[in-house]
Amino acid sequence: MAQSRTLESDDPAGRHARDAAYFTALVESATAEDWPRPSPVAAWTALDVVKHLVEWPRGFLKGAGIELESLDIDADPAAAWRRHVTDIQDIIEGPAGRVLSNPHTGDKPVDEAIDQFYTADIWLHSWDLAKALGREPELGQERCRTALAGMQPIDQMLRESGQFGPAVPVADDASPQDKLAAFIGRDPAWRPDI
Repeated sequence: MAQSRTLESDDPAGRHARDAAYFTALVESATAEDWPRPSPVAAWTALDVVKHLVEWPRGFLKGAGIELESLDIDADPAAAWRRHVTDIQDIIEGPAGRVLSNPHTGDKPVDEAIDQFYTADIWLHSWDLAKALGREPELGQERCRTALAGMQPIDQMLRESGQFGPAVPVADDASPQDKLAAFIGRDPAWRPDI
């Protein structure tokens, strides 16, 4: 019951729960043969996408004094992901007042830091994992349109951060999702070469 209320809420807990649920469905649909498949991120496999989303936030949260145990992603990616999602959801829904300090992001309440930096990363990397698994991603056209409008004014800063590759040209009439993928350096037409 509490989980369904969380999924419906438009706050850091709800947004994480929803984006993680979509990514979880992708992870759980993968077979052992899927994990070595290439992803749209250069030199990353499908498994590397999951590793990225498990490993960096666990290090990031040390800035709030939160130590999470390492997970063996290689042994069982789906189990590691589910455990990770539960850990992060528990932190977001945990006691208020915890602050995450980071030299790049400054001081922020933990739930806001997760929401701003991590939940958005889950959402964007869902595109990568879906493509790696040979599925068509569904990030929501209106959400993609809104995200792109927010990112375009800080294009240079994003490129200089090294987090995104060069934008890929797309047609003017491309979907908002394809335009967003292209903006962050992904080829919307990318398919795994297997």
